[in-house]
Amino acid sequence: MSLNLEKELIEIIESDLWMIHVLKTVRDLKLNDSWVGAGFVRNKVWDVKHGKESTELNDIDIIYFDKTKPIKEYDSHIETKLKSISPNLNWSVKNQARMHLRNGHKPYADCHEAISFWPETATSIAVRLNSKNRIEYMAPYGLEDLFNLLVIPTPGFDLATYNERIQEKGWKEKWNQLEIKTSSAQSSKIVM
Repeated sequence: MSLNLEKELIEIIESDLWMIHVLKTVRDLKLNDSWVGAGFVRNKVWDVKHGKESTELNDIDIIYFDKTKPIKEYDSHIETKLKSISPNLNWSVKNQARMHLRNGHKPYADCHEAISFWPETATSIAVRLNSKNRIEYMAPYGLEDLFNLLVIPTPGFDLATYNERIQEKGWKEKWNQLEIKTSSAQSSKIVM
């Protein structure tokens, strides 16, 4: 793991007051092993690398790990609480202690293992603000793909689902410097 990329990621987040507000809001919920990930991190870094203002997020992905509350209704309860704090944000809360069922996997040990199954290496990154107001991150595949603007499926992710997701997201239109690897059983190519 490059210490320079780690430092750059932390500086990018620390310089964004809105991101810090979101991270403080999530931290104050005191959820076990909680993080904010996916587009929250990915889009911000891609925007910085492209010299763009913030690209609007579809939602803010909050993950946590709590085996004592593995029901969707509890996630909805947390979303309602978050909406009462920041009603203009679209919060998406998922307890990773139950997400293995949706994904057809064995139970995950923690959030780190859970995000290793997310679709792209550049998406499989999450951050949080600790009790000392320091940014922590987890990135099972490192930060290199994110900062090098590479979109690559995570190992074992269903390639048909991955390719469909790439088409639906339209990332290349938003961030034209991305290199997107699309794959199928017959071929593999880079879309520039």
